Amino acid sequence: MIKYGFLLVLFLFTVTGNAQVFGQSDTTKNPVQWQAEVQKLDDATYALILNADIEKDWHVYSQFTDPDGSLPIELEFLNVAADFTLEGPTKESETHTEYSDVFEVDETFFTDDATLTQNIKITKEDLSVVKLILKYQVCKEVCINEEKYIVFDLKAGKGLVLEDFNAFKDYDTIERNVEKITPVQEEIKLEEKQGLWTIFFLAFASGFLALLTPCVFPMIPMTVSFFTKQSKNAATGRRNAILYGFFIVIIYVLLGTLVTAIFGADALNALSTNVWFNIIFFVLLVVFAISFFGAFEIMLPNSWANAVDRKADRGGVFGIFFMALALAIVSFSCTGPIVGTLLVQAASEGGLAPILGMLGFSLAIAIPFALFALFPGLMNSLPKSGGWLNSVKVVLGFLELALAFKFLSNADLVLQAHLLEREVFLAIWIAIFGALALYLFGKIRLSHDTPIDHISSGRLVFGLFVMAFTIYLIPGLWGAPLKLISGFPPPMNYSESPYGVGYMKGGTGATTSEMPEEAELGPYQLITFTDYDAGMAFAKAENKPVLLDFTGKACVNCRKMEERVWGEPQILSKLQNDVVLISLFVDLKEKLPEAAQYVSETTGKRIQTVGNKWSDFQIKKYQINAQPYYVLLTPDGNELNTPIGYTPEVDEFEAWLEEGIAAFNK
Repeated sequence: MIKYGFLLVLFLFTVTGNAQVFGQSDTTKNPVQWQAEVQKLDDATYALILNADIEKDWHVYSQFTDPDGSLPIELEFLNVAADFTLEGPTKESETHTEYSDVFEVDETFFTDDATLTQNIKITKEDLSVVKLILKYQVCKEVCINEEKYIVFDLKAGKGLVLEDFNAFKDYDTIERNVEKITPVQEEIKLEEKQGLWTIFFLAFASGFLALLTPCVFPMIPMTVSFFTKQSKNAATGRRNAILYGFFIVIIYVLLGTLVTAIFGADALNALSTNVWFNIIFFVLLVVFAISFFGAFEIMLPNSWANAVDRKADRGGVFGIFFMALALAIVSFSCTGPIVGTLLVQAASEGGLAPILGMLGFSLAIAIPFALFALFPGLMNSLPKSGGWLNSVKVVLGFLELALAFKFLSNADLVLQAHLLEREVFLAIWIAIFGALALYLFGKIRLSHDTPIDHISSGRLVFGLFVMAFTIYLIPGLWGAPLKLISGFPPPMNYSESPYGVGYMKGGTGATTSEMPEEAELGPYQLITFTDYDAGMAFAKAENKPVLLDFTGKACVNCRKMEERVWGEPQILSKLQNDVVLISLFVDLKEKLPEAAQYVSETTGKRIQTVGNKWSDFQIKKYQINAQPYYVLLTPDGNELNTPIGYTPEVDEFEAWLEEGIAAFNK
């Protein structure tokens, strides 16, 4: 019962545990204050530092946040390569990671404050100024997309944060005072991410699972017997057992350290979003799963094990170390796939995660070996070896196969290839976990399995749980949200039927043939204009009021309004029949034609993209830069009532709509 109960707990730990994202209403126009500084490291190397003071409850998103969520910080260095080179990636101070149930991804962000540090090496003689354009999104219950212009004056040893693009562009002509620069004495220390603890505990649980495999479990009594017989007295036996456990930890931590050293602590995080590495991880996990199914064994060369055994025969501390190494090599066919999976997961986290992951894994293996050697009588409570050990391997194979498709899904989402959409992903998981349930009930038997006449109560309970989980997945094929596994399958909008089969989630069911020119289908199949002039012209022709919606593709609370307010029948009917919807996205990256680009007279910022254009329009017209923001207008552009921002109360939003529509109909 214990062994299957532990598998059940691990599976629950793997597919659950998502946190909600923040939100308190606020329309503060500038919730982030930036400061810039320069520190000289040597004659050609400088540290360029940005410090942000973030207002309470607001979030600024990391460079490494999931690209399918809120917008990450972007740093655009001008004249890089020609005048200077970047020494490694931009380092970040402490970040937090939480699951967004809106975007269905993990989002990484800063709260309260942030520090970004980029080391550069000068390649152009007498370079005095380095320029950076900083783009970011800051969110609370509204989102603001910002662009700042940073000047790092190397000779003056100072940094400037400018709001005006023309001043930024012309900075080279401004006279500067030269000041002495003090070299940096210490490297900037970065705090570990909270996600490292998740890696540690997952690795610790995986280490206990590795103990239950046929390559490791039978070695416990053999190893303990060796120490009790070879030791001269009980005290020596205890010392040797503790040393043995310590060396197991050292060996696996060295492996994690090696991975970090080869790839680099910061590079691992960047690799986690790389298409090819996600595909490689997918292939690796599929290979590991097939190995656990018994098709073949992943083994290190026998010559390695023989050589290590000879070293172990020497005895003493040296011999104990090689006994621990022999355990790692001999058990590799079972532990290798688990260790490989952990290192893949750790690579996704980056930083010290591989080291911490191997520490957790090795502790889980080392503690029981040392504990049973210290107290041999405890071995009487161990279950006997048998066919159940192979069953544990097979169950792990199913879990690894399911996890593999998460990495393939990541690659597909980045490529936007739509080969593994939500329905396909769920169909694969239903097949995998359905087969696992049949295996647990004894209806499927693999080549290495021992024939069984009956199943244990623990196996029955675990099998029932897996079957229930499989049945839970099935409605997801028809649009059910499946919050239990949020973050694993592709998001709802990455689907063959993003609005539900037959538009079951509501909406007009309008088709493109029914839409006016320059319109498109928005949420709930609403006819939506994304160009202000086109929408206003249609409203004038239809003699309907306009709902002007300032929004963003990566705006959390814009999506919450659409999903939780707009979808209510009393709201949706008004959006369908009583207004013309114009949605202006302030974060669109589509470039404006060269002739249409300009510098804003209102903000002094450069206007290069369609998103910049609508953001500037919002600020100029309504003196606000936060989204969501809703305005009810006549077709002539006159306001019908007071505009509002994020309004999660359905009744309040309905009353506001009715007020404006009634004013238009007078």
